[in-house]
Amino acid sequence: MPVIEISALTHPGVELFSTLTEAQLRNRIEPEKGIFIVESPKVIRVAMEAGYQPVALLCERKHIHGDAADIIQQCGDIPIYTGSRELLAKLTGYTLTRGVLCAMRRPTLKSVEAICKDTHRIVVIDGIVDTTNIGAIFRSAAALGVDAVLLTTNSCDPLNRRAVRVSMGAVFLVPWTWIEGDISQLHDWGFKTLAMALSDNSLPLDAPVLKQEERLAIIMGTEGDGLPKETIAEADYVVKIPMSHGVDSLNVAAASAIAFWELVRK
Repeated sequence: MPVIEISALTHPGVELFSTLTEAQLRNRIEPEKGIFIVESPKVIRVAMEAGYQPVALLCERKHIHGDAADIIQQCGDIPIYTGSRELLAKLTGYTLTRGVLCAMRRPTLKSVEAICKDTHRIVVIDGIVDTTNIGAIFRSAAALGVDAVLLTTNSCDPLNRRAVRVSMGAVFLVPWTWIEGDISQLHDWGFKTLAMALSDNSLPLDAPVLKQEERLAIIMGTEGDGLPKETIAEADYVVKIPMSHGVDSLNVAAASAIAFWELVRK
């Protein structure tokens, strides 16, 4: 367990936590070398229990024998960078959440077919780029029993630092991968597609026919523009959440939680 005391922001190795952008961490050219950052001991533990591999830790001195002690014991021979709270805040640009950051290796993602195998209720995140919404959707998906998550390639990365934090580690609990091309390809794996959108033919969320479907893919879009017209047109069902007082929409994270509660439970 090499504990490395840093006294300057230019110390070799700490660029993982400071100067590298999310795109650089993700490493699109060589995805197998990609890194992502996890904040707080609780979320780091969830990631490690799910099998994610730590690469380096950055924590305040007091946490080495405190909140991060059990994590450090499990991390093996990786660098543990430490320093004063003030220095680490300058390094990362903000005061650390719970005083601990962990750089982890990105996993090799499964294919859409592998993710969909033996599932009954999945969510498709279509073009959502807000990191907070992504994290909240994953948290609801994990809590309410959604089997898997697929994301269109124009959506936010679930392993974005803020998305991971907002999800409270749920991104490590629900299987997920990227889906390229037409969402209607899910028909090949026996799914009926359900677009959450307002239209003249929208069914209410509690329509009995929806509960009778063996396999449903719930498609969620941005709260601003909503789902693309083609996606809505190609969906087997278009569904809305009945609302009052003239309100016509909800934040996508809130809407997803309501949809998952109604459509996942038997």
